[in-house]
Amino acid sequence: MPRILGIDPGLQTTGFGVIDVAGHQLTYVASGTITTTHLDRGDLPARLKVLYDGICEVRKRYEPDSAAIEIVFVNANPQATLLLGQARGACLTTLVSLGLPVAEYTALQMKQAVAGYGKAGKAEVQEMVRRLLQLPGLPGKDAADALGLAITHAHAGASMARIAQATSTARRTTGMYRGGRTH
Repeated sequence: MPRILGIDPGLQTTGFGVIDVAGHQLTYVASGTITTTHLDRGDLPARLKVLYDGICEVRKRYEPDSAAIEIVFVNANPQATLLLGQARGACLTTLVSLGLPVAEYTALQMKQAVAGYGKAGKAEVQEMVRRLLQLPGLPGKDAADALGLAITHAHAGASMARIAQATSTARRTTGMYRGGRTH
């Protein structure tokens, strides 16, 4: 039975959610948050290490087979976007270094898959995750988004893999250095 880890990256709060998948049946395993709010806001390296250590602990405890992480877009504040990008990079690097295959989804894709509407609000995502996983109560916002990413991967992952194999959707090298750095 495949086990999927969803990660909703954030520098202050990173959500995680773990589900098991058996055909179309989804089973809740765990969810929660990794927080860095107890650290000095200016100590970026320490905050990124907390994210690294937290994801390592989640991986060790729940032993997922694959992971799904949110693709982050630019927002109004460039500094916040840069910091969020660094948190996402730390999460992504940790997942890859732990040997997990990683799928990436936008918030729009996750909301579409979970709530049926790409512009669904946080409360709608929380409620649909609760219903889909038959939880007794609402998960927290960050944990709900992470569970939503895992659900999205459970629904779309196999289809996306088949499409990628059938068509050439692999990352292209156009515009990239093929031979490494040039001097």
